[in-house]
Amino acid sequence: MKISTRSNYLKIALLSVMTCLSTFTYAQFTVTDYSKADSLVRTMSKMIYNQVKHVKPLQDSTSFWYKTKSSDGQRYIIVDSEENKKRKAFNEERLCAQLSRQLGDTLIWDEINLSNESFSSQTDSFSFKYKGSKWLYLTNDNKLINKGEQKKEIPSAHWATARNELGNPPAVSPNKKWTAFIQEYNLFVKNIETGKTKQITFDGSPGEYYSSYIKWSPNSEFIAVHKFRPSEKRMIKFIESSPKDQLQPKLLEFEYLKPGDALPIKKPFLFSMDGMEGKLIAFGGFMNQYSLTDPEWRKDSRAFTIEYNQRGHQRYSVLQIDAETGELKVLAEENPETFFFYSGKKYRYDVNDGDEMIWMSERDGWNHLYLYNNEGKLKNQITSGKWVVRNVVHVDVDNREILFCASGKNKNEDPYHLHYYRIGFDGKGLTALTKENANHEVVFSLDYKYMVDYFSRADLPGKTVLRNAGNGKILQVLNETDISKLKDTNWKMPEVFTAKGRDGETDIWGLIYRPTNFDPSKKYPVIEYIYAGPHSSFVPKSFVGINRRFAGLAEFGFILVQIDGMGTSNRSKAFHDVCWKNLKDAGFPDRIKWMQAAAKKYPYMDIGRVGIFGGSAGGQSSTGAVLFHPEFYDVAVSSCGCHDNRMDKIWWNEQWMGYPIEAHYDSCSNVTNAYRLNGNLMLILGEVDDNVDPASTMQVADALIKAGKEFELVVLPGVNHTLGGDYGERKRRDFFIKHLLQSETPDWNK
Repeated sequence: MKISTRSNYLKIALLSVMTCLSTFTYAQFTVTDYSKADSLVRTMSKMIYNQVKHVKPLQDSTSFWYKTKSSDGQRYIIVDSEENKKRKAFNEERLCAQLSRQLGDTLIWDEINLSNESFSSQTDSFSFKYKGSKWLYLTNDNKLINKGEQKKEIPSAHWATARNELGNPPAVSPNKKWTAFIQEYNLFVKNIETGKTKQITFDGSPGEYYSSYIKWSPNSEFIAVHKFRPSEKRMIKFIESSPKDQLQPKLLEFEYLKPGDALPIKKPFLFSMDGMEGKLIAFGGFMNQYSLTDPEWRKDSRAFTIEYNQRGHQRYSVLQIDAETGELKVLAEENPETFFFYSGKKYRYDVNDGDEMIWMSERDGWNHLYLYNNEGKLKNQITSGKWVVRNVVHVDVDNREILFCASGKNKNEDPYHLHYYRIGFDGKGLTALTKENANHEVVFSLDYKYMVDYFSRADLPGKTVLRNAGNGKILQVLNETDISKLKDTNWKMPEVFTAKGRDGETDIWGLIYRPTNFDPSKKYPVIEYIYAGPHSSFVPKSFVGINRRFAGLAEFGFILVQIDGMGTSNRSKAFHDVCWKNLKDAGFPDRIKWMQAAAKKYPYMDIGRVGIFGGSAGGQSSTGAVLFHPEFYDVAVSSCGCHDNRMDKIWWNEQWMGYPIEAHYDSCSNVTNAYRLNGNLMLILGEVDDNVDPASTMQVADALIKAGKEFELVVLPGVNHTLGGDYGERKRRDFFIKHLLQSETPDWNK
């Protein structure tokens, strides 16, 4: 069987589509124009070859496998690190023929989309899922085995559902002599040999009971367990108007805590099997809880640790409780003036059963690593400087060395680029493993001796190399992304652009996207795609090639931009703190200055006509743009927005907006400020959104109606958290074309 190629077809189709697109005018757009824009994007997307995807280490090996797509179709490659060689994993033609034969169909290899692929450690078998079935291909024998239909996954509990503190099974002691369990809200212990049961506690009740998440010490002499006082659960309810399996609507209900809701309280208890006496740990200063982790015992049973997150996230403590005395000791603590980013920048590694601890902190203004002794005393700062540790990859205790990822260390380079380093526990011997001016996406072998590094930039096609993970030396170039066919078209590479932010000093980074029929003599409205969630940064740093969401919209005569303003993560703590109790800021002063600087350099960017769109946190921000900055933003399309931070999930919103729920929540609310609308706004939401309460968008609509404002509301029946899907994309295009180009859109009902 010959593997099909489509390069000639793609080139002919592209020329045809681009010829048609060049005739676009600002008078009237047709359904055909929309189809041609989408066809252009699809065609160009297929002109990027040899881009490496899904790099994974082989089990029980120092080697890797990865997938790439050449002009002849997808290829699976094995990298033998020790031999410094690469090879095809199997003959694709033979696998395609086998699959075609068993399915009774003629398959084209470059159109097959396999999923859940994996190789055996010896690479003599390849498993995958296709057409609802699991398959096993014996690569040496050219034998394909159908393992049967993929079992349907049992629906899991809703993501916001709290665990059942009484639902854990009995806990057997490590010496297999005892079983501990909860009965009638109290702790019991049963002797496995004799069957005799003893009640340990007597003060449990439905309103405050002992948790079934019981932790035995490794020597079976102690039990650590929390006493749990539950709080009232908040449920959100909404209607699925058009269910697929019945005519009548359905009422949906989910557990969903919101900011300000009462939270459970946990009290740690320690019990000794010697006399079976219990002891409440002196815990008075740690009762204002957001969370308290389960006990984790030291391997030698001398103590257990718990982590305390204070409500409002301005205090976070690592605590150790001595097994003999019950004495509580603070091993590490964060007390920032704003917030401790527990959900994204907390890292703890206990060295040699707690002899030392590696801890991550932003206490000096930048995210770095610190080394503590077993008494909670700081030994030394491990990393330092005006750059950011992004994550720890591996801790080599024997060699007292840390392998980590960081950004911002290299001067004259995008501060968001990921690079990899090694450093000693003592902060000495910092070694850069990646040096190229690019964003590095790295996968390590299981023994951390080798690394496959795909490095690229948004404006630079990628290269994939095999490196020695000890010193970063390149052993072999595995692949280089090929965009030669794309270069033959009028496709425009995204431009990385920087400008000073609101303070006149800080560099703000973003991207500019131009249409294929770009003409610098014309004026183009600017549309910003915004996501300003403080939990990360969002402007792409690796080579994507064709961003379908942006490219399709740009083809109608827009320039699109994407920017990371202040208030987002992965820069300094001060940069991040702008979001604190002030999510309406969303980096807008930086975004506006960035676009003004871009327009000064490129006069064809018409910042007298600016649109903005986004979803979720970006839905909140895009609506906020036309409420709080109508002097700059003219048109907004906002999808599934968390428009009032009191209406959204507790963990995300209290992380940035703090606790208690005071006036700043109201001042940041798009509902409260809906009367300010001075532009054109479209709201899009899925009616069964279980991520952001749909009522949040409906309350904005209600406030706009009461304020006498004009806007558009698009409700998508049966749809969850979304930017809008195909229908929403069409509505978004129509809205921007109508209000930024002053042009007619298609009559979709003809």
